[in-house]
Amino acid sequence: MAETPSLQAPAARAASGLGDAELRSLRSYLAERFGSEAGAASVEPLSTKGGVKEGGYGVPYVVRWTGQSGSRTLVLETVRAGQFGHEDASDRAGILLRAYDDYATLGRHVVPVGVGAFRAGRPAAGLEELSEPFLLTEFAPGEPYANDFDRIAARGALEDLDRLRVDALADYLAAIHSAPASHPTWWRRRLRELVGSGECIAGIADSYPSPCGFITAKLLCEVETLALSWRYRLRDREERLRTIHGDFHPWNVLFAGGVDFRVLDRSRGPLGDAADDVASMSMNYLFYALRTAGAFEGPFAELFRRFWGRYAERSGDEGMAGAIAPNFAFRALVLANPIWYPREPESLRRMLFRFLIAALESERFDPDRMPEMLARATP
Repeated sequence: MAETPSLQAPAARAASGLGDAELRSLRSYLAERFGSEAGAASVEPLSTKGGVKEGGYGVPYVVRWTGQSGSRTLVLETVRAGQFGHEDASDRAGILLRAYDDYATLGRHVVPVGVGAFRAGRPAAGLEELSEPFLLTEFAPGEPYANDFDRIAARGALEDLDRLRVDALADYLAAIHSAPASHPTWWRRRLRELVGSGECIAGIADSYPSPCGFITAKLLCEVETLALSWRYRLRDREERLRTIHGDFHPWNVLFAGGVDFRVLDRSRGPLGDAADDVASMSMNYLFYALRTAGAFEGPFAELFRRFWGRYAERSGDEGMAGAIAPNFAFRALVLANPIWYPREPESLRRMLFRFLIAALESERFDPDRMPEMLARATP
């Protein structure tokens, strides 16, 4: 899903990706849905501050208008055509329909407002007349949690608020994961998609450029083979099924101040393994530790340990360490991929691959073994 950052100065219209026909179609839809004043809405791409991440599945837009009842601000999300299982309009429509259903049922998530499709030269309409789909959500003010990472990296130390925010995020996950979920097929579906879908391990592996230094087809095959063994190791562990976010990383958390936050872009369905969310966030602490210290040291290593320990304490999930490996592998493949993070040195990518292979080869994850995992001889 498109990442929805805090509202910044609008970028140039030419960079928005929406043509005049789509804008007219959207404004007609807005006027019909929200009243005539909405038909004059401004539609501008949300710009992001500079950061290490450059990839994304789409471009978010801020939609604003003022009428007799006051001003309203929404966010428009689209999905970019291309790889990762987004090739056809029906693929992209399915993602946005899923999002419309799932956003409203997760605490702290931005609320969905509508889902539809552009029609060239005509008002946007329901998906039965599909051209290109879009999703509208409420606008949530705030600043991406990813910006905290850049500030911590710049000062080289933590402040009290950094620790309090880690606690708040771990507590939130422990709360949404607290009750077991029951569904006849979702557990195995999520495991199957983790290993083989366009957005997860197989799709991310396919997106690596060729050539890509030490990251060869043989190495990626090794990773996928190890991950597949985890699918069979975990396929009868339905008791781990929980309500999850599914893409709980620092660009999908907005802090409005203090420890008050909202979440964005719940992905790939409402149920899965709690390990998905824990790996998604904690891998970013590891990534920044490696970027800033060249090892599992410093303030980001402290945040990793604090997040891991706090979640374990609040959730009581004794099975996490024996289930998280394939989710670590998925997130490490994203972070090591030059499509998403093009400016990172090969040494960092090697450490991420060493970690993910060591995780996949271990029965249980132990954060105390992190230096050993990162120091393995290959790749």
